[in-house]
Amino acid sequence: MSEQDRLMDLERGFWEGDENFFRRHVADHCLLAFTGMAGVKDREAVARSTSGAARWTDLEVRPVGEIQLSDEAVIVTYEASARREGEPYRALVSSGYVRRGGDWKLAFHQQTPMEAEDAQDQD
Repeated sequence: MSEQDRLMDLERGFWEGDENFFRRHVADHCLLAFTGMAGVKDREAVARSTSGAARWTDLEVRPVGEIQLSDEAVIVTYEASARREGEPYRALVSSGYVRRGGDWKLAFHQQTPMEAEDAQDQD
């Protein structure tokens, strides 16, 4: 499995996973920048934010780019589409990871919601 595949698997886990997934895969502190949550949060606050929240379904991700900043840091960008409680959602997403103890940990996450027409224009 390629490094990009591993990172995309982690990304899917953040969309579909539970609190324990977040606890295992978020860095000690994570900078978030998306509707409803922005700023630096500690791992536990990020994990708790998923408690009781409806999870995403019908997730599709399409990688757009990746840049390896160092052996210990990488940023991935992708287009995501999913549904929550039946409502469609599309976004351009970027996540930054740092390597800790040999594992990638989420240190930055940003979502830019997209209109359905915008997403179709990129195909």
